[in-house]
Amino acid sequence: MLWIAIRMLTGDAQKFYGLLFGIAFSTLLITQQLTIFVNLIERGASGVYNAPEAEIWVMDPVSRTTDVKYEMPSTALDEVRSVQGVEWAVPHLRANANVRTSTGDLEGVSIIGVDDATLIGLPDRFSESSKTILSAPDTVVIDDVGITNMFEPGEDPIGQRLELNDQRAVIRGVADAIPSFTSQVTLYTKYSQALNYVPGTRNRLSFVLAGVRDGETPAAVAQRIEDQTGLKAETREEFAEAGIDFIIENTGIPLNFGITVALGFIVGVAIVGLTFSLFIRDNIKQFGALKAIGVTNRKIAGMVIAQAGLVGSIGYALGVVGTVLFIYGFSNNPTFKGFYIPWQIPLVSLVAVIVILALTGWISLRNVMNTEPAAVFR
Repeated sequence: MLWIAIRMLTGDAQKFYGLLFGIAFSTLLITQQLTIFVNLIERGASGVYNAPEAEIWVMDPVSRTTDVKYEMPSTALDEVRSVQGVEWAVPHLRANANVRTSTGDLEGVSIIGVDDATLIGLPDRFSESSKTILSAPDTVVIDDVGITNMFEPGEDPIGQRLELNDQRAVIRGVADAIPSFTSQVTLYTKYSQALNYVPGTRNRLSFVLAGVRDGETPAAVAQRIEDQTGLKAETREEFAEAGIDFIIENTGIPLNFGITVALGFIVGVAIVGLTFSLFIRDNIKQFGALKAIGVTNRKIAGMVIAQAGLVGSIGYALGVVGTVLFIYGFSNNPTFKGFYIPWQIPLVSLVAVIVILALTGWISLRNVMNTEPAAVFR
C-alpha cells in the first residue's frame, strides 16, 4: 500500500514539486534566519572571546558589557591582585577614537590596550605577524575585518601610518579576531600606548582581567573579589552571556528575526496546505476505490502519512543543504566571518516541518476519511 501511495504522489509531478518547494523554502528560511540571528547576537560577546586568557572580568558595578562600561581608578588593579585566589591580574583599556589614515580619511575605531608585559587581552591567532610585534614603538595591530573598512581591496595594511590624537600609529600586524557586533575597526596596542592615543578623564581603567590559582574556581574567586573590593566581577561565561543579553534586550533584532521565522512557517503552511489539499482532491476517487475494495481508514491514513513523510524528508534535506551552501558561499565575506550552524537550529527546523505536515496532513486526511466508497460508482 505504501508503494501505491508513493506512486500516487510522484505521478502528479506538478503538485509533488510544489510540495517539495514549500517544505524546502520554509526550512531554508527558518534555518537561515535562525543561524544569522544566533551568530549575530553572539558577537555581543566578541570582546570576551577575543581575550581567551581572562577567566574573570572585573569592572565598575554599573558596567554591563565590554562596550557599555564605566572606567575605574588605577588602584582597582592592586585591589584585585590582593584578593586570595587571584593568580594574576592585568589592566585592560577599551575606548573609541577617530583615526586619520595616510590618505586623509577619517574612520571611527575601537582602541584596546593590553598589558605591556604579558600582552594578555590580545586574540590568540594572527593573520600576519605575531603578538611580539607590539614591542616595536608606536605599533598597533588591526583586526582582519577592519582592513576591509579602512583600506581598498588588495591594499597592504602592514606599514600603514595612522594619526591618533596627534600621535603616530603604525600598523605592524593583523589579528584574526571575532568581529564586534557593529563590525567597527579594532586596533590593539599596549596599555601604556593606548593611554596616549585616547586621553580622557582621571579614571582610565576599563577592566581588570584576572586568572585564578590552581584549586580555585573562577566563580568562587569572582565572588571573593566582589566581597572584598566592592567591584563587579564576572566569570568569562557570565560576562559573555551579559553581552548577548544586552543585545537581545536593547535592540529590535529578536523581534525582526522572529517575524521572519514566523512568516517562513506561515508560508510553509499555506503552500503545503493548499498543494496537499489539491492533491487529495484530485485523487479522491482513487482513495474511494481503495476503500471500496476493503482498504481500511487506518491504512488510508498510513498512506497519507507516508506521502507527507516523503515530501517532508526530501524538502527538509534540501532546505538544510541550501542553508549550508549559503553560509559556505558567504564565508569569505567579513560580514559573515565565523558564522556556523548550531546543531539545535536544524532540530528546530525539523520540528517546524513536522508541525507543518501534521497540520496540512490532518486537514487533507479529513476529506479522505469522509469519502464514501459508493461515490466511486456514481
